[in-house]
Amino acid sequence: MSEKFFSENKQIVSKTDLKGNITYCNDLFIEMSGHSEAELIGKSHNIVRDGFMSKTIFKLLWDNLKNEKEVFAYVRNRAKNGDFYWVYANVTPSYDKSNRVIGYHSIRYSPEKEKVKIIEGIYRALSSAEKLLGISAAEKKLSEMSKGVNYEKFILNF
Repeated sequence: MSEKFFSENKQIVSKTDLKGNITYCNDLFIEMSGHSEAELIGKSHNIVRDGFMSKTIFKLLWDNLKNEKEVFAYVRNRAKNGDFYWVYANVTPSYDKSNRVIGYHSIRYSPEKEKVKIIEGIYRALSSAEKLLGISAAEKKLSEMSKGVNYEKFILNF
């Protein structure tokens, strides 16, 4: 298992339906994930979820999306061969002509290595709290670590 990187001049793009099933993915998503387009389309976006990731962060992400809010988050993904790669994700709801949410659109950028080092420590602490006391304890830990500032503002201040 090794870490993969992509150029800061490129972005990983995908779209999903309301349940998180992939409806579109660009060539860089295919390349980084190691899956073919046929293996990705129609599958849950969890296909690239890395076990390192804190469940609390995904809960935060989905809570915001369900409230039709845009989300920014650091995410570690897993490729088909077991390699991993970090992204700085921007996820937004997608709307139809009647202004109803029909899915989600995500653009992922190559994150700064220094910020990833910081976020790794935070995610380890959150994962430990989850294992010991559950997600609500990890949410409380995140609030303490961020001194009450919301996650997005917190990660912008690294």
